Amino acid sequence: MLKNYLKIAWAVLLRRKFFTFISLFGISFTLMVLMVVTSLFDHVFGPQMPERETDRLLFVNNLREEQGEGYSSSGPPSYYFLDRYVRRMQTPEKVSVHSVFNPVNSYIHNKKLALDIKHTDQQFWEILDFHFLEGNPFGAQEVKNASRVAVINQTTRKNYFGTGPALGQTIEVDQVKYRVIGVVEDVPVLRIQSYADVWVPITLKSQEFKDTGLRGSFFATIKARQAADIPKIKEEYARIIQDVTRLNPKEKKQVHSYPDTILESFARNFLGSGKEDKVGFLYTMLALAAFLFMLLPTINLVNINISRIMERSSEIGVRKAFGASSNTIIGQFVVENVFLTLLGGLLGFLLSAGVLALINDSGIIIYAQLGLNLRVFAWGLLLCLVFGLISGVYPAFKMSRLHAVEALRGGSK
Repeated sequence: MLKNYLKIAWAVLLRRKFFTFISLFGISFTLMVLMVVTSLFDHVFGPQMPERETDRLLFVNNLREEQGEGYSSSGPPSYYFLDRYVRRMQTPEKVSVHSVFNPVNSYIHNKKLALDIKHTDQQFWEILDFHFLEGNPFGAQEVKNASRVAVINQTTRKNYFGTGPALGQTIEVDQVKYRVIGVVEDVPVLRIQSYADVWVPITLKSQEFKDTGLRGSFFATIKARQAADIPKIKEEYARIIQDVTRLNPKEKKQVHSYPDTILESFARNFLGSGKEDKVGFLYTMLALAAFLFMLLPTINLVNINISRIMERSSEIGVRKAFGASSNTIIGQFVVENVFLTLLGGLLGFLLSAGVLALINDSGIIIYAQLGLNLRVFAWGLLLCLVFGLISGVYPAFKMSRLHAVEALRGGSK
């Protein structure tokens, strides 16, 4: 039975090519946009190298100070705050303190090369899963000695050394020479915790360690022993913030800082005041936007389906005259519409792959490699099925209610 329904669906699509084109265009274009957005969302917030174990990772990248009369300021924490309070936490497995990435200049063959440099400790390499193409990261001894060593990404290696090896070579960044000890795959710029072109020991930035203020230019990456420890880490961190506020009563400041996942950090800092957890609100907004975006093409598809099904009223009348039930007719038209939707979904996937390839090649997002992975594919398939059911059930139900005599006359009441 299903095979016959599919044959009928294919014949109907070929018979009314204009309706088919309009339907497929609406489905494929809508899914293309949704898939590109979903892929970008997954690329930014999903488990990606080197931040692969996102269920065990928390990030501290903002500290907010509030004083009386509504005055407040926020920004990255200082090394003093992270080293004195966060690094000494007991619940996490590891804590890394590292700088934000800073733009610097380098020169090769009299050509200016813009690079982003990050200062890190040795725990940074133990927490994050970088893929090393050459060499290894610097360890505790290099950090302690403030050695002028560097790990670079593959694009920097290509710009400096071409196709040859980089290990042991010297690279000059911001008029400082470093010995290359490792080369890693490029990290997308959207991964602000791990992204850089060049990574060097954090002790080379020791001039900033003496500042006892709470605000500075450093981040912390926290790794839990297991995912179930995340709430405990947040509770311990909340107690630390309370202690920081209590230890500075003369300043009359309220300090707010949170260890967040990537998504929690984005929602808290961009959708809230830096204090409220806005993840639920973010998901609600995304779901509402996706629903509204899908609503218009779905309504258009419903109208097209009604027009197409009304032309087949005689066919419906004959089938009902020979004893076909309303459920059987509904089932046939739903199968046909799901088939049409999945076909449009396939075209949408192909268009999405092309658009994502263009984005990757354009360099709009530095080092981005957007792709349709299994999670994105599953979301796309689900959206296709939702499209098919929403736009097919109502028209099929309406036409299945026709009386046999009225249907044979070509009526639609």
